[in-house]
Amino acid sequence: MSTATSSGITAAAFEAFLAARREPKWLLERRRAAWQLFEELPMPSRKDEEWMRTDIRLFHFDRFHLPIETGATGEVQPGLLTEGVKLAGQTIAVDSWPRSARLDPKWVAQGVLFGSLDEMVSAHGALLQPHLMTKAFSARYDKFAALHAACWSGGMVLYVPKGVVIDQPLHSLTAISPRGVDFSHTLVILEEGAEATLLSETAGGEDAEPSLHCGAIELLLAPEARLRYVNLQNWGKGTWHFAHQKALVDRDASLQWTISALGSRLAKVNQHVALVGPGASTQVNGVIFTEDKQHLCYNTHQHHVAPHCQSDLLYKGALQDHSRLVWRGMIKVDRDAQKTNGYQRNDNLVLSDTARSDSIPGLEIEADDVRCTHGSTAGRVDDEQIFYARCRGLTRNEAVRMIVAGFFQQVFDRITIESVREALGHAIGRRIREYD
Repeated sequence: MSTATSSGITAAAFEAFLAARREPKWLLERRRAAWQLFEELPMPSRKDEEWMRTDIRLFHFDRFHLPIETGATGEVQPGLLTEGVKLAGQTIAVDSWPRSARLDPKWVAQGVLFGSLDEMVSAHGALLQPHLMTKAFSARYDKFAALHAACWSGGMVLYVPKGVVIDQPLHSLTAISPRGVDFSHTLVILEEGAEATLLSETAGGEDAEPSLHCGAIELLLAPEARLRYVNLQNWGKGTWHFAHQKALVDRDASLQWTISALGSRLAKVNQHVALVGPGASTQVNGVIFTEDKQHLCYNTHQHHVAPHCQSDLLYKGALQDHSRLVWRGMIKVDRDAQKTNGYQRNDNLVLSDTARSDSIPGLEIEADDVRCTHGSTAGRVDDEQIFYARCRGLTRNEAVRMIVAGFFQQVFDRITIESVREALGHAIGRRIREYD
């Protein structure tokens, strides 16, 4: 499948993109302002602290296109996270265009919105306009953020009204075909006391054909809301993956955010959680596995704005072949955020002599009554553990698989959805190289 109508991400292509859409005036004005920013902002370079360990000199905008629908269709593989799970609803998008959406009638009757952001933004503009890219996203952050704000397409929205508790998971699947693009935007709005579980995953096949994802995620939790959000990044090995992801967690609300990163050629992701109301709490879990020549860079930011809040981040990564994993973490505590409890940890397991991990934790604390700790480790598979396992009849590869599974178990134990635990474990196990 292909959605290209012209080569390159250019001003002419942008005008064609706008002409193909039927959107309210306020949204078109926002898009044009963001496009102007995109043209003005410089390309990130390794002179920038955030990019100094991520080289994108081989990336060129003129090799890709903007998402303009052609009506083409293609196969969509089933999701990895949903086997045996009864879903309350599901959305599917391919190459940045919505394919299908459904939501159980009982949730529709309670005012829940779940479906294509492209369609919802016109039908429910008065509800979505105050939230969309106004609170948890800034087009000014960098050139990729501006491009996304100008050209997002194929996104998904979940809106849960006050006090509604959705007791079954919702699922969102986004796919890219070879040489395709994805500019999807995820917007989740939970009103006061609302509760939901959202499983979101991407797919791009096993081929190494170049493709582009330039996306964003906004999670907005009102007081006492509860959200479990699982995000599996499983793009194809030729995908350039750029994303800005942010959650705002208000008074006594709680967020469990689990990310798993397995795919892409190069990933540069900013994941930001802001605790903006007293008593807010968040748990951020990360499972990352890299292979071949993959380069994955994840910048995490735990921002304590209000007092009496808690954040707990645990990222674990395993690397093999010539891959590289970069994690930069920061806990920021504002002056008024007294009684903060913040924790971050990153552990990496290196499976080859040619893989490399960079782990950079950080603290920026302006309050004086806090408890904030951080740490990171990196190490190789213990040869004694392998010897011990082989003495009991396991092959070397079976022993390594067992050690890797044990390494990730601490994160898996935090995941309360059995299908997610099993899917991530199996996906990682299949990627471990045969050593015998």
